[in-house]
Amino acid sequence: MTPDLLPSDLTSAMLMATSVGVLVTMSLALVRATLGPTVFDRVLALNMFGTKTVLLISVVSFLTGRSDFLDLALLYSLINFVGMVALLRFTQYNSFSDNVPPREESP
Repeated sequence: MTPDLLPSDLTSAMLMATSVGVLVTMSLALVRATLGPTVFDRVLALNMFGTKTVLLISVVSFLTGRSDFLDLALLYSLINFVGMVALLRFTQYNSFSDNVPPREESP
């Protein structure tokens, strides 16, 4: 990037504070993923961790002035989405295959 597009000192300080805040919430999400009483608490915490990772990559991209990190953030968000859909499918059906028998309804 050209020197005109690099963040100023105040902007850099705010982005550093934002990065620290995101890292704190990521660590809290990992704690929630390990201590969550149900599977869905753990899935929600892992989804939040993935979203915060995308945010952290975007902040670092702006802080360093490298726009190619945004491509990595977009790719990571797509992988996070597909992974969450697969994980929720596995927790519901206990299988990844398409030949899943329908659930029986209780009267």
